[in-house]
Amino acid sequence: MSDLPIGILIESLVAGLLLVTIGYCWTLNRRLKRLRADEESLRATISELITASEIAERAIVGLKTTAGDTDRTLGNRLNQADRLSRQLAEQIEAGGIVLERISQIASAASKPAGDPVPAPAEVPAVAPRSASTVSVRNLRDAASEAAARLEQFRKRNGEKAA
Repeated sequence: MSDLPIGILIESLVAGLLLVTIGYCWTLNRRLKRLRADEESLRATISELITASEIAERAIVGLKTTAGDTDRTLGNRLNQADRLSRQLAEQIEAGGIVLERISQIASAASKPAGDPVPAPAEVPAVAPRSASTVSVRNLRDAASEAAARLEQFRKRNGEKAA
């Protein structure tokens, strides 16, 4: 009889261990199902990340192209602006020369016929005289000379622009 209780105890112990093992397997099975579900969501997330990175790469290539085009356009516009600035400076300088010549002509036209005309560097500021002292003939000559010089200036600048 003493064998019987030890056998039952061992079998009861094995049955208890089997119940614990079954419970542990059931818990492990639930965790594995969650892990597999998480694995699927992780794969979906990885797939979305790959798609997003491909889109970002295409966008970067587009941005590089746009930046290159913008750089070329900006360089061309800066070159054009520099050329226009130089042309404007030349035209302003030429305009100053024409203005000096016109003031010399006006000065010469306002002086009596016997007075010598001063050199271009020595042109004094001329106070306006009354209309009675200026002869119409001198003004016409001065105006026609100024028109001829202006025409020469325009032709010269027209050749430079072409």
